[in-house]
Amino acid sequence: MTALDLIGRHRPGERRITLGADKLFDVEAFVAALRDRKVTPHIAIDGHLTKTGKRRKTAIDARSLRHPGYAISQRCRKRIEEVFGWIKTVAGLAQVKVRGLAKVQAVFIFAIAAYNLVRIPKLLETT
Repeated sequence: MTALDLIGRHRPGERRITLGADKLFDVEAFVAALRDRKVTPHIAIDGHLTKTGKRRKTAIDARSLRHPGYAISQRCRKRIEEVFGWIKTVAGLAQVKVRGLAKVQAVFIFAIAAYNLVRIPKLLETT
């Protein structure tokens, strides 16, 4: 299922929604499709240099960047990516060593539980 199919369930008359995505989705066609559906794109900007040394053009314009919600969305996205990065490197799930959906789900849930146990001391010291 694609991202556009998933947001197709949203009714345009309701409250405006946002969609956060990786820099892979920083393309004009996707951003235009989001705007047609009344969805605010909170997509990471792909600002790498091309082979000729020019900065890559982004499909995200100042309309999205000027809102404080864009920065908040990017910080939330970074926190989520950190969890998956930890799971791949520390928990060893970059390459799953079991077969079958039920076993993979069990290994993933175990890894998430381990991540939460690692985070508990950090969460307790803030209170």
